[in-house]
Amino acid sequence: MIDFQTDPSRYRHWKLSFDGPIATLAMDVDPSGGLLGGYELKLNSYDLGVDIELADAVQRLRFEHPEVRTVVLRSAKDGVFCAGANIRMLGKASHGHKVNFCKFTNETRLSIEDAGEFSGQRYLAAIAGSAAGGGYELAVTADYLMLIDDRRSSVSLPELPLLAVLPGTGGLTRLTDKRKVRRDLADVFCTTEEGVRGRRAVDWRLVDEIVPPSAWEARVTERALTLAAKSDRPDAKGIALTPLRRAIDADGLTYDHVSVALKRDAGQAVVTITSPTDVPTDLACIHAAGAAFWPLAMARELDDALLHLRLNEADLGLIVFRSAGNPGQVLAADALLTAHAGDWFVREIVLLLKRVFKRVDMTSRSLITLIDRESCFAGSLAELVFAADRAVMLAGDAGLSLSAMNFGPLTMGNGLTRLQNRFLGEPASVDATHSEIGRTLDAETAEAMGLITFAYDDVDWDDEVRLLLEERASYSPDALTGLEANLRFAGPETMETRIFGRLTAWQNWIFQRPNAVGEAGSLKRYGSGLRPDFSRERV
Repeated sequence: MIDFQTDPSRYRHWKLSFDGPIATLAMDVDPSGGLLGGYELKLNSYDLGVDIELADAVQRLRFEHPEVRTVVLRSAKDGVFCAGANIRMLGKASHGHKVNFCKFTNETRLSIEDAGEFSGQRYLAAIAGSAAGGGYELAVTADYLMLIDDRRSSVSLPELPLLAVLPGTGGLTRLTDKRKVRRDLADVFCTTEEGVRGRRAVDWRLVDEIVPPSAWEARVTERALTLAAKSDRPDAKGIALTPLRRAIDADGLTYDHVSVALKRDAGQAVVTITSPTDVPTDLACIHAAGAAFWPLAMARELDDALLHLRLNEADLGLIVFRSAGNPGQVLAADALLTAHAGDWFVREIVLLLKRVFKRVDMTSRSLITLIDRESCFAGSLAELVFAADRAVMLAGDAGLSLSAMNFGPLTMGNGLTRLQNRFLGEPASVDATHSEIGRTLDAETAEAMGLITFAYDDVDWDDEVRLLLEERASYSPDALTGLEANLRFAGPETMETRIFGRLTAWQNWIFQRPNAVGEAGSLKRYGSGLRPDFSRERV
């Protein structure tokens, strides 16, 4: 089983240190620490295990260290920044593992950018040595890139000429959309094995600054302090992200507020979220509750459950969302988040909720939400209704409620709220739903307003739900993945949707082609001394 829970005391690949407003996150990959075994993580190359630690560090820096305003990403090894994803791992991993590895890595890179844009915690990449492939993709997520000008250090995206694949964690898209690299120069860069160094790297906008070795450390500190001076993060006490309480057995997972029932015969995972039993009364109580405050605790548990299902339960293609408890308590928690949105800790909780619900959107499983009389789909939890491919509701006693959280803070990767995404051609419908904030909507009203797919009465509920779930499970998983990925994201294209919707789709396809993964393909022959044997057919 792949476990996504860790903490700094268990890191094998990263070193965290602190100096006032500056934290240093140094990559020091243990070559013998591969997650899957059977390969060495040479030259700071990484696998999923390395990225699990990175994701944990990025999250802890936001919650546990509000005093940190700049994070310096660098290498603890001489002569290399990061060699990218480990090629031996890619060569032996299953297709599903490669896809989920790239997806998680992309989500982690986006969380770094999210920290700089919304949390005032900016990242500086200090590149000394080679930053190749995924190593440069990691660096380019930073707000500012520095490259030592020692005639050896370089940046490169050599995946196409070396491995017959693409830079799989956003590199192509960030070149054009974020760094604004000219298209023809990006083409040269991505087909040049040795990469680019020195003044050319600045001229092509691949890095922001080159620095001679004699001034390197002083200039890194200077730039880090300059970035820190622009931050609004407070000198406050951090909130410890305590370990999740989780029980796992053959039938599912149980947390404090989330449970997952695994119905393998039916191909389903039923995820049930329970409401808080009580809600703090003011900001001081929120801080006192810390990691136990329900929105934060629930978000962390749901995130862990989703990642577990992605990597450890690949055959369960249908996720059914249910909820139980008091919707009024969920709305009360939302009201606190809205009232204290300017507080750094509350801001981080809302941003985490946004990232977790994005993880829901990006999970390649059918998503069905069931709303019955026990449900508490209100406010922020109602996002799971609007994220679903279909949502059905029991007529009669069941209710659905909205809050301010549904109208701005929890946007999707396309920059829209899920209600704006749902009603893309009906802006008046968004306005109509906004006027219903705080009201309990019955099934008939919710259906008439377009907030659910269907309402079923008590007599038909069991049969209709059973038929819906059985029918969904009977379809081709491949076709469903394509259908869902195309329908979930309407409206504008952003850098984030391009990474997941276009780049990742192509990379997934390329990962199945013989030119990459066949016995004579690049990933299999890499390092053997044999040239790959490419089919020249363009499909």
